[in-house]
Amino acid sequence: MRILELAEIQRVLAYGEIIARMREAVTAWSRGECDMPMPMHLAISPLNAEVHIKASYRRGGKYFALKIAATFPGNLASGLPVGNGMMLLSSAETGEPVAFLADSGHLTDVRTAAVAALVARELGRRDGVLGILGTGIQARLQARMHAEILPLRQICIWGRNPQRAAECRADLQAALPHIEISLARSPADVAAAARLVVTATASRLPLLRASDLAPGTHISAVGADSPGKQELDPDILRRAALLLVDSRRQCEKLGELQHAPDQAGRAIEIGEYCDAPVAIDSAGITVADFTGLGVEDLYIAEYVYLGAL
Repeated sequence: MRILELAEIQRVLAYGEIIARMREAVTAWSRGECDMPMPMHLAISPLNAEVHIKASYRRGGKYFALKIAATFPGNLASGLPVGNGMMLLSSAETGEPVAFLADSGHLTDVRTAAVAALVARELGRRDGVLGILGTGIQARLQARMHAEILPLRQICIWGRNPQRAAECRADLQAALPHIEISLARSPADVAAAARLVVTATASRLPLLRASDLAPGTHISAVGADSPGKQELDPDILRRAALLLVDSRRQCEKLGELQHAPDQAGRAIEIGEYCDAPVAIDSAGITVADFTGLGVEDLYIAEYVYLGAL
């Protein structure tokens, strides 16, 4: 079994290639080509921490994958990373493990941002301004991944903690020197500044309401990935001209859709949309609800393993 450490993993990553790889993953899932059980969630209650366990196998593929991703918010006070985790890639022919990816949760963050950027691309977005709610690693990756596919001139970010928001702004300005990075006072101010908004927080109460959104706004909601989490008022989903989900069954239980179950019948999986786009009024609101798919972990683990050979 090969062991791949984070530094070696990061050398293999090419954001444009990963976005394309994630398109293959979501379409394979929606076409029924993959086995993917519902995620397992562990709550480490004393530390307000959570652990997500996901797995997938593509029928006819050479490998299957198991992923553990953990979030420990209290690590900030100790100067440790909030996120951690690993992926295990095994042979689908013998069951033998072929690669242990000691990625510290980085690949989960990367593939999440890549799928959100994929949706923006598939929707034909050409926004010059990107709004982001959140100031963690996911906010940073969302900015960089969207910069791969959009002609961005400004990124407007909001976070509850002013110090962390300022740190996020400084990091993004260094990574994307050609783009103006600004701070907003509230989520509503982000929605006023941008027609493309990514929500990447651990909120359990709505941060955006339908009245905050201008016509033609698209929201990629990536923060709600377990029971009780919520970033959007349910009326946003109800008023959306297009409601995309990475997985219907997961979003009904874990995503924004858990708070608007009456909308499940009209939700379209992202993979389905990639295969057969739906025309909508350009003034309509669109929403993509992400809970993170085990098949995305499989595809990015294969990508890294084969790239590192």
